Amino acid sequence: MRVPFFIALRYFFSKSKQTIVNLINLISIGVVLVATASLFIVLSAFSGLKEFGLSFSNSFDPGLRIETVQGKTLLVDSLQIAALHELSFVEAATPLLEEKIFLNFRNKNHVAYLKGVEDNYQTVVPIDSLIVRGNWFLNDFDEVVIGGGIARALSLGVYDYTDFLTLTAPKRKGGVGLGQNPFINQTALVAGIYFANEEIDKKYLFAKIDLARRLLQRGKNEYTSIDLKTTGQQSVSSMEEQISTVLGQTVSVRNRAQLNAALYKMLNTENVAVYLIFSLVIIIALFNVVGALIMMFLDKKPQLRILFAMGLLPKEIQRVFFYLGGLISWVGGGLGIIVGAVLVLFQQAFPFLLVPGTSLPYPVKFELNNFFVVFCTIFVLGTFAAFWATRNMDKKIAKG
Repeated sequence: MRVPFFIALRYFFSKSKQTIVNLINLISIGVVLVATASLFIVLSAFSGLKEFGLSFSNSFDPGLRIETVQGKTLLVDSLQIAALHELSFVEAATPLLEEKIFLNFRNKNHVAYLKGVEDNYQTVVPIDSLIVRGNWFLNDFDEVVIGGGIARALSLGVYDYTDFLTLTAPKRKGGVGLGQNPFINQTALVAGIYFANEEIDKKYLFAKIDLARRLLQRGKNEYTSIDLKTTGQQSVSSMEEQISTVLGQTVSVRNRAQLNAALYKMLNTENVAVYLIFSLVIIIALFNVVGALIMMFLDKKPQLRILFAMGLLPKEIQRVFFYLGGLISWVGGGLGIIVGAVLVLFQQAFPFLLVPGTSLPYPVKFELNNFFVVFCTIFVLGTFAAFWATRNMDKKIAKG
């Protein structure tokens, strides 16, 4: 095995008398280099876009959410919530009320979900980092924080004391007599506007939990869910079991990925699609390696007698060209990974590509996972290309 490999190294580094053969070899290495660098850069760019997109979701969703299995609300008292804080994996816990309501402002209407939150909500979900106008709740009177989509739909601004936002929900308790209003109304001042993403911005608004209780007619210990900030050191099933024991009831526990299952599935599908497309580009690039090997075989054919004189068998000579094809692929791929990594790291440190129409640097992220994926891809495909190009070469050599 060593002799064929060293001969392949000699052929790889030595120049042929035929200029066209040298040019074909350089082109083969260059094409593999560009294709490999492209795959690494695209995967890194996708990782950056994925992290950028999920950063908004991570600022809006908790690490863990507790929900009831039966009915719409959890009955949880302050002692049970305090007991949740004692669990080893819980850093903070906050209960909330969530329900669909009707919004009205100056004859403009919109349907959204109201989240009634406690004062410590920001310790669990850093929603304040998404506020682009106004503030989180600062005053004692009724205030709401709305999404940018809701603000656009209702033409709302912050701290508009000339008119208040009207929140409407159907009455729950007792019957509604003839001529009576079946809805309950509450007015509130818009204190802040947040931006997360297009879907969330037009769907949710926040209020203090006291306002939510009055509007939704819920009791003091009634909550739709409890959001947790966790250390993430245990499995979801293990945490669910411990939480059910503390609360004394069967509950459903979902992490951030499960809360955004559709988003994560879409991102993973896109990542696989991008990988397959650029892997196809590498496969096409490796056809140049096949052509280069054929040209090298024809160029070195007169020298095969020397190899026979050295005692090499046709199978071993075939292995020489197999290693030669592998070297062209592996060296080109290795250089491509290095070039791609340098460009990605340079974009991270000194952004030179901006998102079109903005001053934001194009997001990229260097990940070892991408490094190993690209390395394994070029190694496997390069090896297969070399094997395919030399599969019948021993028979040709034996025939002379």
